[in-house]
Amino acid sequence: MRPPSLLSLTLDSALLRIAHIADLSHLPDHLVIDLFRRTLSAGKLTEKVLKLFLATGCEEIILAVQLLNIKQPLVPVLPTRCSERF
Repeated sequence: MRPPSLLSLTLDSALLRIAHIADLSHLPDHLVIDLFRRTLSAGKLTEKVLKLFLATGCEEIILAVQLLNIKQPLVPVLPTRCSERF
């Protein structure tokens, strides 16, 4: 049995801290896709993490989100002014 590669260990480490990563745009698309798949498998896809992956602009990520029918929750906008005058 071969030991895991350095790349595999790096992606595993990134997965453990995925909620604390601020930007993935500097990574090549194939690494972003692999990290997205690992995130889904680990059950760590949150709204913040989904936005992080979508911000990369990777077409395969966008397509996977559409195919899996993953929806971004809509945050209701509350009025900030209670007076009836506008």
